[in-house]
Amino acid sequence: MTRGLPDLLAGWITGQRWFAGKGHAVDALAIDSLTELHGGDPALLHLIVSVRQADRRTRYQLPIGLRAELPGRLRHALIGACTWRGRQRYAYDAVHDHVLTGRLLAGMADELTVGALRFHRVPGAEIDPTLRGSVLTAEQSNTSLVFGEAYICKLFRQLTPGVSPELEIVMGLAAAGSAHIARPYGWIEGDVGGEPTTLAIMQEYLAGAAEGWTMALASVRDLYASPPGLSAADAGGDFAPEAFRLGGATAEVHDRLAEVFPTGSMSPREIKALIDRLHRKLEQAVGAVPRLALYAGVAAGAFDRLAGITHGMPVQRVHGDYHLGQVLRTPADWVVLDFEGEPGQPLAERRALDSPMRDVAGMLRSFDYAARHLLVGHPHADALEGRAREWSERNRAAFLEGYAAAGGPLTGDDMVMLRALEMSKAVYEVVYEARNRPDWLPIPLAAFTPGRDAP
Repeated sequence: MTRGLPDLLAGWITGQRWFAGKGHAVDALAIDSLTELHGGDPALLHLIVSVRQADRRTRYQLPIGLRAELPGRLRHALIGACTWRGRQRYAYDAVHDHVLTGRLLAGMADELTVGALRFHRVPGAEIDPTLRGSVLTAEQSNTSLVFGEAYICKLFRQLTPGVSPELEIVMGLAAAGSAHIARPYGWIEGDVGGEPTTLAIMQEYLAGAAEGWTMALASVRDLYASPPGLSAADAGGDFAPEAFRLGGATAEVHDRLAEVFPTGSMSPREIKALIDRLHRKLEQAVGAVPRLALYAGVAAGAFDRLAGITHGMPVQRVHGDYHLGQVLRTPADWVVLDFEGEPGQPLAERRALDSPMRDVAGMLRSFDYAARHLLVGHPHADALEGRAREWSERNRAAFLEGYAAAGGPLTGDDMVMLRALEMSKAVYEVVYEARNRPDWLPIPLAAFTPGRDAP
């Protein structure tokens, strides 16, 4: 017995890791657009669907494969049996079928337009359409396909109408000659809600590069396993030199962003509005996590010190969701990834000008997480707390030194802004951990240690 494709998708989509409405029933699923990218058997359909859950409507991108017989290698991707053009077919998630994903690669190579979909190749880029694609399984909110060891193509699953900030920034930084991004090769575009919308971006795949988070955790493990009394500087795997280089790479990316995109100034009046917003978020966070009330004074004091800034503060395009998981170490240098901005925020907010100190604050918080992540559930957590603090402070300082060496000294006002934005990030983390990982709550709470008045 077969079912209609919308019914099949409504039952399947809730189990996907990138589905944003987990825990809530799907009231309706509608197909907004359907483009046949390849006919025959197997067929490749490109769908944009709208999922309604109560008063929330979310759009998703679904590449769907159709086959009369499903080979064993694709059974894990099965959605179900449906009727397509009068014949029974097995529908499945096409990202797992290298026969079909090659069509996406060929579309960008040949700059095709198929129905409402437009495939683009970066001018001067050469794309090999014969490479076989495979899915990266670690990703949560999108789906990335690696073609050979040459390209990585990120398919945005949840769609927001408009051009992706990531595409804008990567193309701008590439044109400016930045050495700290993965080279862009192409992208796919369609119309969502009447607006041209980025559906996928393909960049250079940095085979063999090491993730910053993984490198930092290896350094922390080395320190925790070293003999008592040995400092973070002397333990094997000291990360501080890499933190210094990462700071320099971050400053250079900020400098290029300021060259390529508009910049501005945050006036004292706007700073006052920022202070009010930060205090409101703090009050809401204390309401959600009463334990935070014991530490709220530290955050509030950092926010209030912003009032001492009596002139404009520079604002520009920034990364917006910057942490150790967003950077890769290649043999040459650090490379920055994922310029999408903070997940879940409206596109206009992710594209808005902001203080570059927001990215710096995000990375400083990431060093704290790296240092204390391994203490969660550790039988000797209390004894290792001092080492965690030492590792974090050493690498935070090295990052700031590298940032200042490449981008110019940080002013007193910069440091005040940085402290306030770091406290704001920690307040957000407290609420997130209380709701999702209560055992991790001590990590952000450590940010409010009395006397820790400077990054």
